[in-house]
Amino acid sequence: MMTNNDFSKLIESWDYFELLLYQLNSEPSLEPEFMKFALYNEHPNGWRALYIVDKIYEKHPDWIQPYIPEIIDRLKSETHHGKKRHLLRLIGFHEIQPEHSGFLVDYCLGIFTSQKEPVANRVHAMQVLYNISEKEPDLKPELFEIIQQQTEFGPTPGIRSRGSKLSKKLFQQINQTKN
Repeated sequence: MMTNNDFSKLIESWDYFELLLYQLNSEPSLEPEFMKFALYNEHPNGWRALYIVDKIYEKHPDWIQPYIPEIIDRLKSETHHGKKRHLLRLIGFHEIQPEHSGFLVDYCLGIFTSQKEPVANRVHAMQVLYNISEKEPDLKPELFEIIQQQTEFGPTPGIRSRGSKLSKKLFQQINQTKN
């Protein structure tokens, strides 16, 4: 059985990335311990553990689902931009439960509209906001306006690309409810 110490050593270098990914994919029993490590470690390269979780999600999306509430909770205190990026990305792949939507709307609006946040974090926050609007349609007009403003005043390629796609969907959805 691998320990936190083993995980720490393996994430120190990208040379071990494939080995760790292979171990986790072939030994599902490592899942709980690695998730705990990925979410709570303070290793300087700890974001790499979340990157690996992100890669595992691509093959085993069901593996992550039970951890979504804990991932959301971890987001509340996370300050590392790389970790926030992966946490937001993972949240964006899942349905948001109503008990988490209030926090996530506030948090993601702050991230999305902050010029100090990396573009990837802002894009993932925008996606989470859109996903929440699918369950809470009253949010759609406001989100549409915010996306329009952000794509106009902070037009990075990532914001423009995702913003354009989501704006089109929101515009169509808003107009359908008017008719």
